[in-house]
Amino acid sequence: MASLAFSSSLLPDNSNCLVFMTAIAVPLLSILVLLLLNKNKNNKNKTKALNLPPGPSGWPVVGNLFQVARASKPFIHYVRDLIGIYGPIFTLRMGARTLIIVSSAELAHEALIEKGQMFASRPAENPTRNIFSCDKFTVNSAVYGPEWRSLRRNMVSGMLSNSRLREFRGVRESAMERFIQRIRNEAEANDGAVWVLKNARFAVFCILLSMCFGVDLDEETIIKIDQVMKRVLITLNPRMDDYLPLLRPFFSKQQKEALVVRAEQIQTLVPLIDMRRQILRSPSKDPKAVSFSYLDSLLDLKVDGRKSAPDDVELVTLCSEFLNGGTDTTATAIEWAIARLIENPLIQTKLYQEIVSAVGERPVDEKDTEKMVYLQAFVKELLRKHPPTFFSLTHAAAEPGAKLGGYDIPMGTNLEIYLPTISEDPKLWSNEGTFDPERFLSGGESADITGVTGIKMIPFGCGRRICPGLGMGVTHITLMVARMVQEFEWCVHPSQPNLEFADKQEFTVVMNQALLAMVKSRQ
Repeated sequence: MASLAFSSSLLPDNSNCLVFMTAIAVPLLSILVLLLLNKNKNNKNKTKALNLPPGPSGWPVVGNLFQVARASKPFIHYVRDLIGIYGPIFTLRMGARTLIIVSSAELAHEALIEKGQMFASRPAENPTRNIFSCDKFTVNSAVYGPEWRSLRRNMVSGMLSNSRLREFRGVRESAMERFIQRIRNEAEANDGAVWVLKNARFAVFCILLSMCFGVDLDEETIIKIDQVMKRVLITLNPRMDDYLPLLRPFFSKQQKEALVVRAEQIQTLVPLIDMRRQILRSPSKDPKAVSFSYLDSLLDLKVDGRKSAPDDVELVTLCSEFLNGGTDTTATAIEWAIARLIENPLIQTKLYQEIVSAVGERPVDEKDTEKMVYLQAFVKELLRKHPPTFFSLTHAAAEPGAKLGGYDIPMGTNLEIYLPTISEDPKLWSNEGTFDPERFLSGGESADITGVTGIKMIPFGCGRRICPGLGMGVTHITLMVARMVQEFEWCVHPSQPNLEFADKQEFTVVMNQALLAMVKSRQ
């Protein structure tokens, strides 16, 4: 699903940001203003010629960083306030970065469909992120061009096509059995209480590990790998020097720590790569190994513009992208799904009745879910109300002279598509604030989540850079919800008697209070 390439939705914590910026503001600004004035002498005519979207005025050099730091709410919510002031397209100057934020279906369609090729690139990344992406050698971070096309074509046709996904049906069935048993064990040990996100994340990670490396791993090893991948994600969280590169000398400690985490990531995943190579040389030695893995498609991959196949470090990077892109996004969706089922037991009952009617007592599988109309409507409504991220992956103009909504979009600026105001636009949806799967049933509302036939909700983005894992993500979410409802009745926990649907930004947009639920076995 969504990747973790840089997005303006991932900003430093507001309170820490404000303390740090206040401490350095006076001495730093006195130096930087002089640099800016000198620079402006050379760029004055060029700047005047640009017709950028409106936006709040900011300070010299730091732009709007102070306003964001002083905001009393997270950035993903602060943006809504700015939309009310400046409209569906506006500019934020965040230090050295310029962000142009789009929040309407019309402008998203213009950018991603009508002018999809023009806005199909990615902006520059900071040095730390480049270390982890092998200088943008991933599907989601690569600039628009031959290298990106080679990587994406391989991921889609070699791994994420419908036919290829069906080959991993056994992997998902095995992971679901382990998942259900983990929930059962946790509930028995805690008087029925279960942490939803933690268990969902482990289940998804197990599936993706098998799909990626094609090896059978014990639970202890899986947990260790997961911990390493979490450290990678934490290391990739934006810092102030992402926005003010002149501050990088103050972050030398964090830069060294990033190198340590990168080395740990490589040391953890290269043995899995070697294990898979050995299996391919002698398939009979590991009967539990799957017949194909994503890694198989990468080992001899010919990438346009490159003379050799990816080396081990690049393989680590590409495999990490596959794991990180699909784990937290799917797990987050599952937590929101269970919260909605607890909030509205009638929806849960309808789902359970549909499952029983379709399969009886045998475990539901993904072929069954394709025919379950109410379940499919529930998942679509889930993605409408709770997209895994509030911003699609950052876009950038691939060529000079780009325009959007009549405004100039210079190369190098971050074009950010804000999703909630699209999927909750009252011009596009009736009762847009209500969670109601019924809206998609029998002559009701419709929406193509790919955006091909029109943009009303695009939780996976759309156009040329649409998330390649869309089909896989929907398959995993739908199957997991079906199995969880089939096996258990989900109820409110006494410690959380009034569910709150407040959210916060972590790797994805999660519930502000992690969901602790009560389960009752239906068996």
